[in-house]
This record gives sequence, C-alpha cells and structure tokens, in this order.
Amino acid sequence: MNVPVLNLRGITKSFGSVSALESFNLAAYEGEVHALVGDNGAGKSTAIKIITGLHQADEGVVEVLGSPLPHRRSPASLSEHGISVVYQDLALVECLDIATNLSLGGLPRRFGMLDRRRMHKDAQTVLGDLKVRVTDVSTAVGLLSGGQRQIIAIARAVRLNKPLLLLDEPTAALGVQETAHVGEIVDQLKADGKTIVCISHDLEFVFQHADRISVLRLGRTVASRRTEDTTRAEIVGLITGAIRPDEGAVA
Repeated sequence: MNVPVLNLRGITKSFGSVSALESFNLAAYEGEVHALVGDNGAGKSTAIKIITGLHQADEGVVEVLGSPLPHRRSPASLSEHGISVVYQDLALVECLDIATNLSLGGLPRRFGMLDRRRMHKDAQTVLGDLKVRVTDVSTAVGLLSGGQRQIIAIARAVRLNKPLLLLDEPTAALGVQETAHVGEIVDQLKADGKTIVCISHDLEFVFQHADRISVLRLGRTVASRRTEDTTRAEIVGLITGAIRPDEGAVA
C-alpha cells in the first residue's frame, strides 16, 4: 500500500517558549509495526497527544488513510477516524469489571437496558482471540495485576477493530512473560493487517517486533530505519546524539 495509514508531516508544537516538536514527520503503513523511540523529553508523548487530539499542532498535517484529520478534534472522535489507542496510564475504570471496561464507549443494549449477557460474551470472545486467560470477566479491574490490566487495555483497543492502533509504552513495568504476551498480540495484529505505532523505551521489544524505527531527539525526527537495516548500537547513538543521522558512525 503506497498511502500511509498514518502520515504526519511538518508537525510543530510549542508550549510557551519551549519547543516540543519541530517539523516532526512519521509515516506508518498497513501491516507494519512502527516504533517511535527517543530519550525522555524528546517529544514522543506530545506526538501521540497531537494524533489523538489532546493537543493541537501549531503547524503541520495529520493524515489517516490519506485524509487529513480535522485540526480541532477530540479524543472521543478517534474511533470515527479509524484510530484506537492505549495510553500509558491505561484509562481503565478500576471499580468496574473486565467486561464493562472492554465495552466502554459502546455498551450493548437490549430493549433499552444494558445487555450484560452479550457484554460478557463479547468480552470472552475478544479475550479468547487474544489468548488471554481470565477466570471471570466479572472480576473488577482493580483486583488485577499490572500486567493483566495492560492486556485488558490493549484488548479494549483491539475490540474496536480499527486500522490504526497507538500504543504508549505497552511493556512499561511488565515482567518477562507479560511482555512476551504483549509481543504476541502485536505480532498477531500485524499479521491481520493492522498498523501499530508504538512508543517504547524497551529496545529489546522494539527490535523483536517493530518493522521500522523512528528516532526523536529534541523534538525532531533524526532518523527512520528499517529494523533489519540497523543495530541497537546505532539506535542508541541516534537517541543520545553520539551518532549523527547523516554519518552512521560515532561522532
């Protein structure tokens, strides 16, 4: 597919006198995992917030499937534009059960009443498809481990079945087994033709699952590499500034 599923061109964003992004570019294609990496303060979270409408860019264009997104849009309209997102804080309601959390934003109703049977069945189906083992979807999310909550948040985004999925630090604070499970889900989504844009500090996860890596440094895209054509040493060097993008060698 020649048209990127997600295309950011010339995105600039400042907060007062502080420049968070300057001429930021990113293109992610169908069936691709595109990792966005960079040090703290590089602008990664600002980029995600601009895509989702939490922030408006000062300049630049955000396109999904070739169509520009409205400059002023709300996070609530993401689904209409073909985007689902898992924020770093997960945005789960801990006092509600798993099934309800998975259906938030689209609770099934029958005769004007909440259809709990269908809600539970839908939850079991999506969790089963993702090979997530949950004893009871009536369990309150607040009783789950951090890794289990992360999986539930990803499952909720997957349930929306949108072409573009944004993941903000999906393996932060996860154990080895839980991280591997997230990786399996990402690989499955890629095989299904979804486009995943993933912010991550976990370079091991990135090199195992990403097809392309874009490096942000001080608000600028300093390089974009196919994973198979780069090394961890080069990516670390680009993140820290020890390697300049036009050199490919230690400065």
